[in-house]
Amino acid sequence: TQHSVKNLLELGIQPDVLICRSEKKLAKDIREKIALFCNVDSRAVISAYDVHSIYEVPLVLQKEKMDLLVTSRLHLPERKIKLDEWENFVDGIRNPTREVEIAVCGKYITHLDAYKSIMEAFIHSGAANQVKVKIKPVNAEDCLSDNLEELLKGVSGILVPGGFGERGIEGKIKAIEYARENKIPFFGICLGLQCAVVEFARNVCGMKNANSSEFKKTKFNVIDLMPGQKDIKEMGATMRLGAYPCVIYDKTKAFDAYKTNYISERHRHRYEVNNKFRKKLIDHGLVISGLSPDKELVEMIELKDHPWFVACQFHPELKSRATNAHPLFREFVRAAMEYSIVKSGN
Repeated sequence: TQHSVKNLLELGIQPDVLICRSEKKLAKDIREKIALFCNVDSRAVISAYDVHSIYEVPLVLQKEKMDLLVTSRLHLPERKIKLDEWENFVDGIRNPTREVEIAVCGKYITHLDAYKSIMEAFIHSGAANQVKVKIKPVNAEDCLSDNLEELLKGVSGILVPGGFGERGIEGKIKAIEYARENKIPFFGICLGLQCAVVEFARNVCGMKNANSSEFKKTKFNVIDLMPGQKDIKEMGATMRLGAYPCVIYDKTKAFDAYKTNYISERHRHRYEVNNKFRKKLIDHGLVISGLSPDKELVEMIELKDHPWFVACQFHPELKSRATNAHPLFREFVRAAMEYSIVKSGN
């Protein structure tokens, strides 16, 4: 600490507050010693000690009265801070009532930071349900092996995230088939929805070589570029990017989650459900629970005869917050928890 302050002073900078990282809370005499040799008030020596979760850090800093130090130094009026919601969130992380294991079946699972927003959304939704979500990374390509049942043994939910490219697609479709047939809660995001539609078309509708035109041209391209996009040559120009509105239909799991008919969610994709096959998919039991306002683009799908099988074309993880878990993640984790309770018998 002294060395860092010395370097700052050489640059003509006198620190107002020192935040000291340590394994345990700093003792009073240590604080006073640091304050003396670094020329700051002892109250301005903040102890940032190790905590169970990074989400506890704001509570630690508030207990150390850092908020008062900052407002005082900037000559701002003091405000009474209410952290009840944040404290409840942290309590949900620290004191879960049970643990559920959820498989994330993707192609980048060796680097889970590729799914960082999804991992955080699971923390938020786990705390909202007072459960600890244990992530089981599953390489999509491994799902094509004969030991798929062993690979997914013990999981209470399966999530297929977004992505681009053909690698791992057939494995994702196999994992979705396993979730559908075994009534395991399933959540598909972006490409996850597209894979779910392909799986349903192949194995329920009888379109054996159904696929996305992104990967293979067949007479059953249930996922395709929209007609207005096909003549665009520049790849970026076909991307549906950013926030778009969506209409949610009553008496669906999507409506049960959102509690409203109108939502706005963030998108990043260029392929959509092919409307040419929409009627056949619906006739065989696929529920289209969300559409664009003009009813041209499928935004959400689900299954009736399944505890919780929901997929969306957008990225809900991007709107999940610590004290406001995204409704779809919250309900998915709840469904996984209920599945776990039934499966274990307690």
